[in-house]
Amino acid sequence: MRRIVVSEFITLDGVIQAPGGPDEDRSGGFAHGGWLVPHSDETSGAAVDEILAAPFDLLLGRRTYDIFAAHWPYAEANAAPEEGDRTIARKFNAAAKYVATHAPDTLTWQHSEALGPDIVTRLHELKRADGPALLVYGSGVLVRTLLANDLIDTLHLFIFPIMLGKGKRLFDDGAVPAAFRLAKTVASAKGVVIASYERAGEVTTGSFALATPSEAEIARRARNA
Repeated sequence: MRRIVVSEFITLDGVIQAPGGPDEDRSGGFAHGGWLVPHSDETSGAAVDEILAAPFDLLLGRRTYDIFAAHWPYAEANAAPEEGDRTIARKFNAAAKYVATHAPDTLTWQHSEALGPDIVTRLHELKRADGPALLVYGSGVLVRTLLANDLIDTLHLFIFPIMLGKGKRLFDDGAVPAAFRLAKTVASAKGVVIASYERAGEVTTGSFALATPSEAEIARRARNA
């Protein structure tokens, strides 16, 4: 079975809108585009490289697809040989792209395929098939669909030490209750916490309230007093 792996740049208050640049997504009057750039360093870059080291296909929402399609098909030719953009571009361009979209005929990036009208059914089909992991970047609306249908296997959160107050957020009230296990965590010198979580069964609960002792327990305590 294929795994769905979600990688997100996120603020302390859960915003994921336009991390990479001022014009990435100004919808809703968002004025803080490019908020991750001042915090980027070798540690966060190495974490991205590690995620991209394993084989993958891309699973994208339409807005993120359009942002990627405007950059990565050209980055491979334009980047200097020593720049990381060239390596990422080569991998992204070669990968199959599965896209949540209402306009499949407008997918112009090579190896792109629309998920179709029944996204959840198609995702289940993709997960049952053989192939590399399905890697999600950004794509907030799609990720919320994944959370609502318990389809995420691995969640990489790059948590940036800022709060923006307004902006599109990753999590809403529609997620299915689910437990995750912290598989790895790294902190950069600029305060970015990179936390990797693996799906780990159902949510368990408990209570710190003191239970009323049974007669047997009262007797045991009395004997040991």
